[in-house]
Amino acid sequence: MRKEQQVLDRALSLHHQGKISDAARLYRRIINTNPSNLHALHFLGVAEAATGNINRAKSLLDRSLQSNPVNPEFIENYAAVLHRAEDYDALIRLHDHFKTLVPGSLGLLHAGAAALSAQGRYADAISELKQLLAHHPDHFPAHFMLGSCLAKTRQYDAAIESYDRALQLNPRLAEAHLDKGTIHFANRRFESALSAYDQAIATRPDIAEAWLGRGFALLQLARHDEALAAIDDALSRWPGFTEAWVGRGNVFLQTDRPLEAAAAYDRALAINQNHAAAWTGHGNAFLKTGRHREAAAAFDRALAVNPTSAEAWLGRGTLLLLQGRHDEALTAIDTALAADPDLSQAWLARGQVSYLGRRYSDALDDWTRSLDLAPDQPGVAAACLRARLHLCDWTAFDETCASVRSSVQAGKLVSPFMFVAIPSTAAEQLQCARRWIDHNFLAFGGSARPANRSDHDRIRVAYLSADFHEHATSRLMAGIFEHHDRSRFQITGISVGPDDSSAMRRRIAAAFESFVEARTLGDDQIADMIRALEVDILVDLKGFTQDGRTGVFAMRPAPIQVSYLGFPGTLGAGFVDYLIADRQVIEKEDFACYAEKIAWLPTTYQANDRARTIAEPPSSRAEHGLPDEAFVFCCFNDNYKIMPITFASWMRILLAVDNAVLWLFADNPKAADNLRREARATGVDPERLVFARRASNADHLERYRRADLFLDTLPYGAHTTASDALWAGLPVLSCRGETFAGRVGTSLLHAIEMPELITTTAAEYEALAIGLAQHPDRLAALRTKLARNRLTTPLFDTAQTTGNLETAYVLMMERHQAGLPPDHIRVHAS
Repeated sequence: MRKEQQVLDRALSLHHQGKISDAARLYRRIINTNPSNLHALHFLGVAEAATGNINRAKSLLDRSLQSNPVNPEFIENYAAVLHRAEDYDALIRLHDHFKTLVPGSLGLLHAGAAALSAQGRYADAISELKQLLAHHPDHFPAHFMLGSCLAKTRQYDAAIESYDRALQLNPRLAEAHLDKGTIHFANRRFESALSAYDQAIATRPDIAEAWLGRGFALLQLARHDEALAAIDDALSRWPGFTEAWVGRGNVFLQTDRPLEAAAAYDRALAINQNHAAAWTGHGNAFLKTGRHREAAAAFDRALAVNPTSAEAWLGRGTLLLLQGRHDEALTAIDTALAADPDLSQAWLARGQVSYLGRRYSDALDDWTRSLDLAPDQPGVAAACLRARLHLCDWTAFDETCASVRSSVQAGKLVSPFMFVAIPSTAAEQLQCARRWIDHNFLAFGGSARPANRSDHDRIRVAYLSADFHEHATSRLMAGIFEHHDRSRFQITGISVGPDDSSAMRRRIAAAFESFVEARTLGDDQIADMIRALEVDILVDLKGFTQDGRTGVFAMRPAPIQVSYLGFPGTLGAGFVDYLIADRQVIEKEDFACYAEKIAWLPTTYQANDRARTIAEPPSSRAEHGLPDEAFVFCCFNDNYKIMPITFASWMRILLAVDNAVLWLFADNPKAADNLRREARATGVDPERLVFARRASNADHLERYRRADLFLDTLPYGAHTTASDALWAGLPVLSCRGETFAGRVGTSLLHAIEMPELITTTAAEYEALAIGLAQHPDRLAALRTKLARNRLTTPLFDTAQTTGNLETAYVLMMERHQAGLPPDHIRVHAS
């Protein structure tokens, strides 16, 4: 026995000297003689583990634990080997069996906590680590692991405290700084995250993860050049760092460089074909270049890898939203939010779906949530303002408008669709539109015009719209489509909106020589189809309005591209050649505020359909809740067009005309409630406000005949509603605005030769409204004149408007065929 002990002592000495193989030979000699020598068994197991024979080591170490009492060192060594082997089930069994025998064992408690953490049992791991620290308060690895477990259970403040304690004990622990940065980043404290990542780098400059974290934090702070440099630093230290390639793509994507972004995502996918974030990034890059088919495939790949990827679901929802498939988009976006409720861009997209569905309170809630998560979003602040306008909620109206305008002036991203509705100048609207185009469509690569197509026997014109159903645009344009001269023009309709199976849908489809249902197609597919049809002139009837497909035009599928009727302003795009207007909505002095060349029609730019029917028999005022003897002022403009300054004018008018009521359109109950409250605040009885609901077009036109005078709005005036009123025989009082959106009423009144109803100041507007209400003979004379002019002036002469539009197309085509660039065109009255 003495000799055996001497051999064991010699083996242990060799082991301590690092001569593992020599020590192992002696351990085996002892075991061959005495298989029950637990020390030889144990330390041979340790030696086997040191040389990588983990399974053999586990067997030997397990046999060595047969002593009574058990040696604590043996337990800790076995725990360490099981941890190294990632045999967490065995490690937890070891821990549970022996922890009461060695309650203060540092190695056992630490390894057991690590096993519990590895299995996702963070609460149990936290309990073990707290027990460990009660015995060993200065064990910095335990503080570090505790911080990690607390972070994984979203106990962020406590996690930071644990990391700070670990750093007090070991200031060189770069991983603690790194994890602190991750916590700050997750909680959107990007400056604090950046500081933590910088401290990690200062402690250990070679840690690629810290450089990447720094890049992501800088990206969130919009410090794009620095972000790219930091990510490149990460890649210089680890060229195969997949997440860094994804980060590089994200920087390019955020700085409107989708082709470079796609190249970076390709590098990530070359390293790992099953990287969900890389596929999602690729999908977003495809979206930025209008390649919807490839985007859909990329999002599908991302979700196949990670079915709970919030970013991939958001990408799919964004694509569906762009294609006008709102219900499907909402389902995808809600799935994204279920996976990550703090994804600000998902709340933004959800608000857009709610807004398009006229759920304005929901949209406001969604957009407010997005702003809470990411406050520096001036475009979302503008969207919130638009939603409040629909609700006639004018809280902080002047301050919010000023803030949005300042954002546009500073080059921030704001939707032109939102911006055109608030007080602004034509120059600001151009700046807003250009920034929007540069951000969303610059990479579509459609600046160059296709080759001249001079071999067609007729000019091929295609109209693209999402409104080829029961919609204001179709009610205006249906007669134009029907009146086109088929001997000179080949007319195609491209529908990217819903089929409501209405009579209007059937009429529109029948009016075209060719009618294409393209709602489910991507922008790239539609552009390819237009090229295949060899369209000469492609007309956008949507612009930036709901479900517009600006991306199709950004791909330049036609040699001449025209904006008409849908959006009252510039698109700010180099790929749109002409804007159809007239000298009332756009004066020559304002041409510089438009990216397009202006094609002036001789009277009004607005199309009108003379074939529209008005319901019979006539209704009574009582059926609409109107008093029989009152003077009825009317405005059926959408609620968002009612600004505080206009409403104040209306209230002064009502205060001056005792027997008058104001008949308004109420798109939602909150708007009506808010307008009644505002009326009461000015001293006007809220009962003098009467609200109308949506109605069929024939009934809508008929009810105008129950009113006495239509009151226009500013800065966004009546468009279709004004021509509706005039067609029904109701005089329209308008005040000339500063931009296209506020001058349409002026245009219509000139076209119907009733300029006496055009005013230029609020005081003049109010005085004329009051005067007409108090002098029935003056109003009667206007009604008589309107009845006479209705069918004898250009406004409702559909054939003449069609001819003017065709002349504009011919002039555009002649310039193109002569090799001349687009220029301003003036069509003269025939």
